[in-house]
Amino acid sequence: MQKIAICVSGGGTNLQAIIDAVANGTIRDTKIELVVSNKKEAYALERAAKAGIETACICPKDYADRETFGKEMVRIFDEHEIDLIVLAGYLVIIPEILVQHYRNKIINIHPSLIPAHCGMGYYGLKVHESVLATGNKVTGATVHFVDEVADHGPILLQKAVKVCEGDTPETLQRRVMEEAEWHILPEAIDLIGQKKVTIVNGIAHIAD
Repeated sequence: MQKIAICVSGGGTNLQAIIDAVANGTIRDTKIELVVSNKKEAYALERAAKAGIETACICPKDYADRETFGKEMVRIFDEHEIDLIVLAGYLVIIPEILVQHYRNKIINIHPSLIPAHCGMGYYGLKVHESVLATGNKVTGATVHFVDEVADHGPILLQKAVKVCEGDTPETLQRRVMEEAEWHILPEAIDLIGQKKVTIVNGIAHIAD
């Protein structure tokens, strides 16, 4: 049984997609062991509580430095024997100590087709504002493994989404979530749980 922890900062729509996918069997042999947020007011924590999932709030500002914050994250994930950490709308740069301790065991969902519209400063609506400002006709979402660089690391899954005439950042954000994010993030978790993913020379490979 794969035990996962999900890190969130906001409303938790991707968290809900994962909860639903575990419940309906789309994600197999997996238990959501813990949901962690950096914000006490995050609605995602309410979603987790309603589903009977243990929650924790670990705010970087409560710690002397990033290393101490990272050590606390490592401690709680180790304590729960987590196999995979899922960043689902988590607006915190992961401390290096956590990346190193859980190398190739942390994945992130980003609302663009990496390497476009990603990196420091590209989060939330800012991503979709950038897509519209550059006149892209296609955008999408990416699931990738996390390394020490923001929105970097081996790409696991991507799904394209059409940009429509008259789109606003809000309408585009919603379409990317509905057509891409809520599908490929559960799929990625299932693939990893079924041991179908290997990383060779920085490239993620999926077995048939």
